[in-house]
Amino acid sequence: MSGTARELAERLNAVRKPGTALPVDKLRGPQETRGAAIGATRVHSLRLPGYVLSCEAILGMPSERLSIRHDAGESATPYVAGTLLAVRRVGGVTGLVRGLDTLLFGP
Repeated sequence: MSGTARELAERLNAVRKPGTALPVDKLRGPQETRGAAIGATRVHSLRLPGYVLSCEAILGMPSERLSIRHDAGESATPYVAGTLLAVRRVGGVTGLVRGLDTLLFGP
């Protein structure tokens, strides 16, 4: 599981109450298809050739779905700019900072 997926799941857990129509253990089908639990959020990971650096969040309610997706290509090139910004900022930080957004824009 990616750090992005874990971070998103943890943040979702902090701002909403979990809920499903049925408890996960009461659902039909193979247990392993239900993803990992990060708090009350289910996270699924794919590892496929040619499918790299992508993250998708799907939020749903009865009869509706919101999908947010980020595809960064086939290399880490899109992340280099953010890494360089972090390197420039980290010298002025004291203590632990979690997340590039916090490092760049503050809590």
